[in-house]
Amino acid sequence: MKRLVQLLLVVVVVTMAFTGVVGAQDARPYRIVVVTHGQASDPFWSVVANGVQDAARDMRVEVEYQAPGTFDMVAMAQLIDAAVASEPDGLVVSVPDADALGPSIRAAVEAGIPVISINSGSDVAEQLGVLAHVGQTEYEAGYGGGQRMAAAGVTNALCVNQEVGNAGLDLRCQGFADALAEAGGTSTVLAVDLADPTGTQARVSAALSEDETINGVLTLGPTGAAPALAALTADNLLGTIPLATFDLSPEVLQALADGNMLFAIDQQQYTQGYLAVVYMTLYLENLNTPGQILIPTGPGFVTQETAATVIEYAARGTR
Repeated sequence: MKRLVQLLLVVVVVTMAFTGVVGAQDARPYRIVVVTHGQASDPFWSVVANGVQDAARDMRVEVEYQAPGTFDMVAMAQLIDAAVASEPDGLVVSVPDADALGPSIRAAVEAGIPVISINSGSDVAEQLGVLAHVGQTEYEAGYGGGQRMAAAGVTNALCVNQEVGNAGLDLRCQGFADALAEAGGTSTVLAVDLADPTGTQARVSAALSEDETINGVLTLGPTGAAPALAALTADNLLGTIPLATFDLSPEVLQALADGNMLFAIDQQQYTQGYLAVVYMTLYLENLNTPGQILIPTGPGFVTQETAATVIEYAARGTR
């Protein structure tokens, strides 16, 4: 019986949804479902959810936010299918794997449900038939990171990928590799497990020990940055090997402020969640569409010079 209760609690957390609470007289008559691949354990996605929730309140619409408990494309496709079956007025999705999720997204479009994609999927948004994509172009963001690393003197780097198979993350590593290669450098992808920070730290330490020519580390999110930071600290390499990351978290921002991280590539995930709901509401109410399919939210770069200011906003869950 105890085991059953535990399992039920896990299911509740994994499929947890929230609703923008508004007064009955003021509420717009729209229900929007948001399905992303982000897990509750990832601080990045909690900020996306904050943007969704705040937009639901400000736009006075009902919004449900859902995500699988792990990086699981089968489970995510099932969530999208269930959302489509519930006949929402609009659907917002992230697209980390177009091959796995494309049929479910196209089914929504064919059913007459307007769809906006966020975060990952900029390269496939138009062919999937979505109204718009709110996010950054991942290859270009990785390329920009590689240029900055090369300018800092990095010639052999690790690209630490916590979700190998996520097309957006793979593009980040590819862009990073291409920029380093143009500067005469090289990079290697190090696959780690999002849910195993201790194992990630050990794998980063092992990679640095096995190849002493590695002189730079790029992680693809805070869940990779924190273990990498711990590895460099434990190995007395902090400040010797430049470390940078995609995306922000309180720990990342503090490391930047302290000078222990070179830069963080900021795609402004709060904006992704917020604007998706705003644009969907405008489309439903007034048939407004953006002037182009890509609505860029990044990349931007947070450095030691700007980290202190951004920390103030991160503390309230908006960066």
